Amino acid sequence: MRVVNTERIPIKLWLEDIEDGALAQAKNLANLPFVHKWVAIMPDSHQGYGMPIGGVLATEGVIIPNAVGVDIGCGMAAQMTSLNGIQTDTLKEIMGRVRKAVPVGFAHHQHPQAWEGFDRAPGLPIIQQELDSARKQLGTLGGGNHFIEFQEDPTGTFWIMLHSGSRNFGLKTANVYHKLAQALCSRWHVTLPDPDLAFLPMDDQAGQDYRAAMEFCLDFAKANRAWMMEQIMGIVSDVTGASPVDAVNIHHNYAALESHYGKNVWVHRKGATRVRAGERGIIPGSMGTASYIVEGLGNPESFNSCSHGAGRRMGRKQAQRTLSIEEETAKMAGVIHGLRNADDLDEAPGAYKDIDAVMANQTDLVKITTRLKPIGSIKG
Repeated sequence: MRVVNTERIPIKLWLEDIEDGALAQAKNLANLPFVHKWVAIMPDSHQGYGMPIGGVLATEGVIIPNAVGVDIGCGMAAQMTSLNGIQTDTLKEIMGRVRKAVPVGFAHHQHPQAWEGFDRAPGLPIIQQELDSARKQLGTLGGGNHFIEFQEDPTGTFWIMLHSGSRNFGLKTANVYHKLAQALCSRWHVTLPDPDLAFLPMDDQAGQDYRAAMEFCLDFAKANRAWMMEQIMGIVSDVTGASPVDAVNIHHNYAALESHYGKNVWVHRKGATRVRAGERGIIPGSMGTASYIVEGLGNPESFNSCSHGAGRRMGRKQAQRTLSIEEETAKMAGVIHGLRNADDLDEAPGAYKDIDAVMANQTDLVKITTRLKPIGSIKG
């Protein structure tokens, strides 16, 4: 960990090679008057909207919607199974059935899905407006960097992992409250280093409404991952007879009221995972590299946080323009995957940082409990 000083508070970084844009964003955060102690930047960090992805920010009395992220509740789920060892043809059968059962990309279910949480949706306009669509999006993967992956640990035990969030539900909610925060900051003549850092006071109705909307989106995102995992595990059980053994389901885009260094503060984790002492986390690699189940060390300097993945080293369009389909396919030897042409290269291994270097930079934040090797990948 290294420290960069600003005009107001320090930035603590768990990496050496942060891009200029992400560091500039971190400095903007550090100079906000309501930020507590320091800004923490995780080893997978890269530039985002307003705040770097892979950033952790503690604030007093306010929430910044863009410091939560536009995919509210985006996160990871991992399922260990009782299966040890799997044949290639069996895995291909499972993956084929999963592709039919779980909509990916912009696809959604044709009929509403059941979830008891819909009955407790807050009466906020954006939530009510999106409820009908959300009923058909529950149990869908989405696109971009969302994925379903099949993996083996060093003993040969078969695992399922997936990455998804609150779908269009969370995106629409994030956009509405970011625009509201900008309008309020303009009305109050607040000077911001970046308009993408507009905030909502938590003693104001707008802040309380955002909190209620965000927390409902978090519940939806968790239920979305659980729905998919249940369907996938059901297919694995039907094909192999395996049963579920152990599961983890976590967010990495959210804000929560926590106590740090003697104050109750709003900890924003934008592309960052909470890992209190003994708490389990999931840190995925790329489509061709290892992923990790970890246990938190409870490091207070990171506000009990760690990275949420390998982190991008190039944008999607740049990856499509510059990476070689032949070279990226070679990196995925032994993995059943869907890389076919340049359009698929946005999520290829070369678009991401070295996951082992990322893990080496956070040995004071987490300890590795399980290393998982990919054997099959379904891209969102």
